[in-house]
Amino acid sequence: MDTVRELHQQLINKERSAVEITQEALDKIQALEPQVQSFLHITSDYALEQASQVDAKIAAGEELGTLAGIPIGIKDNMCTQGIPTTCGSRILAKFVPPYESTVTQKLKDAGAVMVGKTNLDEFAMGSSTENSAFQLTKNPWNLSHVPGGSSGGSAAAVASGECPIALGSDTGGSIRQPASYCGVVGMKPTYGLVSRYGLVAFASSLDQIGPFARTVEDAAILLNAIAGYDPNDATSLKVDIPDYTQFLQPDLKSNGKVKIGIITETFGEGLDPVVEKAVTKAIDQLKDLGAEIQEISCARFRYGLPCYYIIAPSEASANLARYDGVKYGLRASDADNLLSMYTKTRAEGFGAEVKRRIMLGTYALSAGYYDAYYLKAQKVRTLIKQDFEAAFDKVDVLVCPTAPSTAFKAGEKTEDPLSMYLTDLMTIPVNLAGLPGMSIPCGFDEQGLPIGMQLISNVLREDQLFQVGYAYEQATEWHLSQPVFKDEG
Repeated sequence: MDTVRELHQQLINKERSAVEITQEALDKIQALEPQVQSFLHITSDYALEQASQVDAKIAAGEELGTLAGIPIGIKDNMCTQGIPTTCGSRILAKFVPPYESTVTQKLKDAGAVMVGKTNLDEFAMGSSTENSAFQLTKNPWNLSHVPGGSSGGSAAAVASGECPIALGSDTGGSIRQPASYCGVVGMKPTYGLVSRYGLVAFASSLDQIGPFARTVEDAAILLNAIAGYDPNDATSLKVDIPDYTQFLQPDLKSNGKVKIGIITETFGEGLDPVVEKAVTKAIDQLKDLGAEIQEISCARFRYGLPCYYIIAPSEASANLARYDGVKYGLRASDADNLLSMYTKTRAEGFGAEVKRRIMLGTYALSAGYYDAYYLKAQKVRTLIKQDFEAAFDKVDVLVCPTAPSTAFKAGEKTEDPLSMYLTDLMTIPVNLAGLPGMSIPCGFDEQGLPIGMQLISNVLREDQLFQVGYAYEQATEWHLSQPVFKDEG
């Protein structure tokens, strides 16, 4: 699959039409979906109609934006008017939104072509996409392994070449962890940089939409299109949005020395030695590119996981209370009274992991436990944020593994929720602090499964992530590797 920049050039040069590019993507989806199962809804007619509109603009001599005519997958928790949005849940199996989310509207305005809605863990709650009520997405590098989650469908679609770019959402690592598992670039922007209007809420103080791409440049192009203030989102930041592609430099010496900090707490016990070796080698490469490297301690980093699993379920408990079978979504038909209808609807509609988190959150918010759990977790969140602030007084960018291991086998962790939660150990603190983070490919394990390195920068310093990520990418060839679609081990 060509990059966004390459496809854009082909359109400008009239080497290919938008319809041809879109049809090629749809053909590839049709060929690969029986194996990978990235998509919940494939919007062929809609995509070809959008592509035709782009071709009409080209024929009329109109100026073409970089994303015009480019196929894109959208995680199925972002509202798309007239197109199903299920959140991977039975409770929304037949829900068709009456309005468009801000990000998908921006992409439509940019001329991007939506080829489908991608699979996810139900309501974005999970780390493997095994919690989807509809299907199990496979990792294109090894079909017996998971693609990560909750945005596993988007990550797998980009990795397999079904589409060059996709959108995901990241609450505790749901873009970066699957990006690491699938060997693609995944980015969580600063909280509030991208509008959440039309994103079905999981944990409102943590959720953020971001890009998946094969290259850092493509991620920058996609972020350019979706970032910006939105009055429909009360948490949206009123800031100027730069052209993120201007920060793509081939080395780290162009704008003075870049200081990179290695988070010491992310290495050692619990980290797969193969991952540690690959990330350490990647850090050496950053040093060769001109970065100044030092070790940085974020002492409260390890409290991110327990802190998150109080705050996120608490917010989920409040957000998911709206699914009662009254206004939209599933409604149990054999209920005797209103209370019975509520109970049966939620019992039938929600999966096991969603029920688990609702119960955890309701308990943490209940009378007598609020101060002991939720309030305390919020105080710890502040301490984690302070550790990051102190770190960024010394360095520009922090580096650590994206995930403690490579992608695990499907079914390996489904009976052990805590083991599953630990896969987000490295990514969760970034969400708690509202910081931007990026996962870029930095190697493979002995089974040929991808390894990701996580870059973290200060609030609204996405420019530094793109600078460091692009320089590393240009000096290596990990992003050029193609998945093998084997099914073993």
